[in-house]
Amino acid sequence: MSHDAALTPFAARPLAAVPLDPASADAPQVTHRPGRGLLLVQRGDTELAVRDLRRQEAETRFPAPWPRRYGSVAVSPAGDVAVFAGVHALRAVDPAGAVRWEIRHGCWSAAECAEAHASFSEYADDHDHDHADSGSAAFSSDGKLLWAHIRTYEGHDIKEEWLVIDPVDGMVLARAETMTVGSGSIHFPHPDPAYMGLTVAEGEEDSPVLWGHWDGATFTVRRFAEEVLLAVSPSGEHFLTTDPGQWTLYLRRGEDGTELRRLDADAAVPPVSSGDGDRVRWDHEAAFPYDEVAVVGTECHAETPRHWLVDRRTMALRGRVVYPFPVSGSPRSAGEGAWYTISEDRTTLHLWRLPHE
Repeated sequence: MSHDAALTPFAARPLAAVPLDPASADAPQVTHRPGRGLLLVQRGDTELAVRDLRRQEAETRFPAPWPRRYGSVAVSPAGDVAVFAGVHALRAVDPAGAVRWEIRHGCWSAAECAEAHASFSEYADDHDHDHADSGSAAFSSDGKLLWAHIRTYEGHDIKEEWLVIDPVDGMVLARAETMTVGSGSIHFPHPDPAYMGLTVAEGEEDSPVLWGHWDGATFTVRRFAEEVLLAVSPSGEHFLTTDPGQWTLYLRRGEDGTELRRLDADAAVPPVSSGDGDRVRWDHEAAFPYDEVAVVGTECHAETPRHWLVDRRTMALRGRVVYPFPVSGSPRSAGEGAWYTISEDRTTLHLWRLPHE
């Protein structure tokens, strides 16, 4: 596609504007629940707020076992259980703060720490724990499985594992070594609860994508070296990745990860200017709101980021997304038929869709 064709405008239609409280809280995430709508999840230091976007007055708050910088969190599709993935443990709690189960694991701090700390207070004032790396967790689309990336110790060896867990009682159903040394990770649920995607951040030169399948008996993991997982299509038939250098988009088949097509940024996207050093880069986040169309950004940190429609069938740009007012950051998935952006001051989350799709 020529650069002129790439400039074809496609108007985004606002679905909703959700007010946020950015004080002492992370930027929110939107979790899509098949058949149940969307959950808005925002992590603070002392609690986790979960809001049903179908009924904005319906909000659940979970007491947090440790401050937000000590890990990440996953919320069940029903919104009734939160699993905090911390420095030393996975802990499942209900809205009252009662612990349903806990799995202790190896420490995510850079310094060697072989202690099985029983509580956060034991390492709350330790510098290494305060600057620890982290794993992550996510529920399957039906909420019947929990997938978790953890660190473990075998003697003096530090290893990382991917677990498949029964979220009712915390029983580990399957595990596989990831062969990573991650500083962080992100899960990507698939519409089929037997599948899950995982990106592990290992630095600028390496960031593997792991594509997992659990059939109830066998845990299969496919590995794509030096790629970052961006989004999964609504049907689950495809997913998008890019390389750590953000040069190329890869379209992969959801069943086995086979690469189907690719799209180079510098060949498809018009440069911002003609100056040296203005190489176009795909963002490390994207949305796949329709099976045939993805929304992928460039210049996510710029004052005016650009978002593009990518045709899944041809892996070419349809054109540029035009908003009724300025947006910031990357487009992010919000389930089938929608994506979201967050205002620069983090006070509003905007949901979007394409009127013609």
